[in-house]
Amino acid sequence: MPGSREPPSRAGFVELLFDVVLVFALTRLSDRLVEQLNWHGFYSALVLTLALWWLWYRMAWTANRYDPTRPMVQVMVIVTMFGALLAAAAVPRAFEEGGGVFAGVYVAVGVLRHLWLVLFGGNSYPRRVSIRIVFWAFLSAVPWLAGIFAGGEARLAWWTVAVLIDYAGGLLDFPTPWLGRAGLRGQPIAEGHLTERYRQVLIIAFGESILTSGIQFSPYGFERERTFALAVAFVITVLFWQIYYYRAGEILPTAIASSRVPAYVGDVASYAHLVMVIGVAVSAVGDKLIISQPSGETVTSWGFVILGGPALFLLGRSMLDYAAFSRVSWSRPIGLLVLAALAPVTLLLPPVLVAAGAALVLAGVATSNAISWRLYPRKIAPPPGVPPEE
Repeated sequence: MPGSREPPSRAGFVELLFDVVLVFALTRLSDRLVEQLNWHGFYSALVLTLALWWLWYRMAWTANRYDPTRPMVQVMVIVTMFGALLAAAAVPRAFEEGGGVFAGVYVAVGVLRHLWLVLFGGNSYPRRVSIRIVFWAFLSAVPWLAGIFAGGEARLAWWTVAVLIDYAGGLLDFPTPWLGRAGLRGQPIAEGHLTERYRQVLIIAFGESILTSGIQFSPYGFERERTFALAVAFVITVLFWQIYYYRAGEILPTAIASSRVPAYVGDVASYAHLVMVIGVAVSAVGDKLIISQPSGETVTSWGFVILGGPALFLLGRSMLDYAAFSRVSWSRPIGLLVLAALAPVTLLLPPVLVAAGAALVLAGVATSNAISWRLYPRKIAPPPGVPPEE
């Protein structure tokens, strides 16, 4: 593998430390969404989530290309970690006075870490890749920094453009004038390391959900309704884990390794995990709501959060099905349809019963997983992707 003495088989300890910062970022995003439970709040939280995910995602793929035990790689991870910590701390006020910190740190980290790799990243191939990524980081830096000097809706618009540029660069393989595309999808990857990173980030999201529920529950003591709400929140998290791991989450490394274009399948899996992480984070907001007011009135935004989190998780899990089998299990779209059918009745039920309904839908999907796999086990068949250019 270019730029690495040998492909990493497991995540390095410094990468695991980086994930701790992600826990903090998810809690800040959750708190922000609870305070702004409207369409503007949803969308602004999504933009910030995509930005923080991009930091984590690019770090995971960089560590996959390089030997994570090299001091130069560890220094880069640690510096990025500190930048992500500062950006996460600015999340609650990112569209007010904290915008300069969030965008400034994000741009600095995106540019400087790849300049670091240009200087110390090994042979000519990884250096050329880093030059392409720096080019795209400079492109997105313009709207990121412009957003600092704008306010309200204008800042959100600038930062939306910036996030789209970042993700477009990755999806298009970082095409750069005079250098062409990076050719990353044609390179071998360490599938064991990559899938371990994906699993870890999802476990972090699960852990943040449980942490949020426990913190929200603690001040109230063991009141009957709130204890029931805590139990429902915990069951939803456990069902998320079961649905994820059985079976595509378990066999993902083999699916990536058996593909003609492993990096393409790894990319599909990365976006599947992004959607699932967002689903778990939204569900964690729902956990806060049902524990704080289990028998209160369910307003429309509450119902959207309580049912939307599981819906997003099933959507992401469908994408993971596609990455492993080139098809989607019927239980996923059926679950999504049932959750959509529950939406009109949310205003008639207290929040905890809406969440209990979502848990029943997830339990049905999990049960269908186990039964269908025993009766009709599927062979691993990752999507072919686009063969790399010779």
